[in-house]
Amino acid sequence: MNAQLARAALDLVGVRYRLHGRDRDAGVDCVGLVALAMREAGYRAAPPTGYRLRHADTDALARIARQHGFIEVPGNGDLVLALPNPVQPHLLVRTDQGFVHAHAGLRRVTLLAGDLPWPVAGEWRLDAR
Repeated sequence: MNAQLARAALDLVGVRYRLHGRDRDAGVDCVGLVALAMREAGYRAAPPTGYRLRHADTDALARIARQHGFIEVPGNGDLVLALPNPVQPHLLVRTDQGFVHAHAGLRRVTLLAGDLPWPVAGEWRLDAR
């Protein structure tokens, strides 16, 4: 597990949710959460823009993960792509305490302890070489 990324994500718990949001003050969505946590952990991040909340393009998210130094792994990745429903891919950051994610329903970044309640479509580990 990438400790810097996990700490940065945990530090964002409580930040408000905002679709296409990219900063603490305005709020973040799941893509913005990952981008902000990466920047705060000292990594580069250029997240996509203009996507819809509901879509089925998980391949685009996988390409973006690879472009940012993430390597696909079969489990225990730093970054997890889950499918709360078939047209709503959702990114989460794995930590020792659970999964940090931008929860649209609760309108804030939260920590989800325990196992994910959704199917996992992909996992990546940040290549910190």
